Amino acid sequence: MSRTIADLPRTLGALRASDSHSEARVGSRRVKDELRANLICKLQRGEELFPGIVGYDDSVVPQIVNAILSRHNFILLGLRGQAKTRLIRALTTLFDEAIPCLEGCEIHDNPYRPICRRCQLLIEETGDEAPIEWLGRERRYVEKLATPDVTIADMIGDIDPIKAARSGRNISDELTVHYGLLPRANRGIFAINELPDLAGKIQVGLFNIMQEGDVQIKGYPVRLPLDLLLVFTANPEDYTARGKIITPLKDRIGSEIRTHYPLSIEQGVSITGQEAWTERASPVETRVPGYMREVVEQLAFSAREDKKVDKRSGVSQRLPISVLENIVSNAERRALRSREALAVPRVMDLYAALPSITGKLELEYEGELKGGDIVARDLIRAAVGKVYDKYFEGGNFSQIVQWFDLGGTLKLDETLDSGAIVKQLSTIQGLMEKTRALGVAPEDPAPLRSSAAEFILEGLYAHRRISRSEERGYAAEEKKREAGGREEGQRPNLRRQYN
Repeated sequence: MSRTIADLPRTLGALRASDSHSEARVGSRRVKDELRANLICKLQRGEELFPGIVGYDDSVVPQIVNAILSRHNFILLGLRGQAKTRLIRALTTLFDEAIPCLEGCEIHDNPYRPICRRCQLLIEETGDEAPIEWLGRERRYVEKLATPDVTIADMIGDIDPIKAARSGRNISDELTVHYGLLPRANRGIFAINELPDLAGKIQVGLFNIMQEGDVQIKGYPVRLPLDLLLVFTANPEDYTARGKIITPLKDRIGSEIRTHYPLSIEQGVSITGQEAWTERASPVETRVPGYMREVVEQLAFSAREDKKVDKRSGVSQRLPISVLENIVSNAERRALRSREALAVPRVMDLYAALPSITGKLELEYEGELKGGDIVARDLIRAAVGKVYDKYFEGGNFSQIVQWFDLGGTLKLDETLDSGAIVKQLSTIQGLMEKTRALGVAPEDPAPLRSSAAEFILEGLYAHRRISRSEERGYAAEEKKREAGGREEGQRPNLRRQYN
């Protein structure tokens, strides 16, 4: 819009005289037509449709585009943490920057086609002097979380005896109506999250709105032909004939669109990096290595595949976001205590972040028996193992493993500064040289080197090449230790040779 909102017409007469807002244009363009027209313009210009939405370009976004081009009300079906609400809220970017409405109207009436009695009377009395206000994009979006206690009055409206008493009007007068959420979303988007949680009678109340585009309040002879785009979200488990959804309502929803979790680690890392609060004001600099970001994301992927985790509930994308924030905080705490200038998350920080993992996992019976803490530790180990394979698959680590087989142990103390940790890690033959594969050089700061070396040790532990315990730290794998350090194909007196 070339002019600022403050410069736009403020009366109906001025609006009619405005070249950029003629009656023919404003009066005829309904919400779904406006969204469709603006979407077409964006597609023609090759603009990004929904900034900040990652991983849906070839799946969900094309289906949403089709629904809007078809002028459909639609529903997003998906498990928790799949950006359903964020997608719906992003639809407001397809609105015009601002539209005119009659000032003071609860349902944002179109100045050229008022539908509420109050605005009709206002125009009859004031004509071209009727005051106009401008409605921005954000005010054209109304969202409601469906809960069993939502009533028809909340959604549609009800008689307001207090309004009738104060105005001295008969209680049957249309001007005594208190409008609900749906009428207040007129000329915008009305979104209902978790649609199946609405009581059946409320779902029935949506029929006429979706089919005929109007509402009736308390049996009044009041017809409000609302102008709306209705959008819903739901869990696929509930959105079935056996679930909580009423079939006739399901039949009236134009498009059913399935969302999903990130399809690749790269997509997940991008989403988590975008959403996590890691760029924070702090006395220390924070740097998260790429392999640690991948481990955090792989943790969520492993949880979604684990049989001990309930797949019907899903594993929200909020899990890796919370874990990343938590490991950064633990590294920050360690750096502050050690008075270091650089904080770099390490594998030990993942175990410190267990509270941000266990609370987001819904476990199956087997998982409940094992315990959430143990399940989370197993997931961390599996995640480290998979990322380790990406960087070191086929690598020769026999020298490092041999150091432990010959009786070496290493327990990393979190209270030590990074320099002391690197000194400890450097005693393991061949370990620090392997960090080059992770992009870490000998001249890099100690926090980066200690993080990379610890990741390698954890990867060996994940593949059962060495063991780890709270008491001893990293040590030889249990079976090898019991066998006196022998591996298959080794001579029994190998230990003596190195002694």
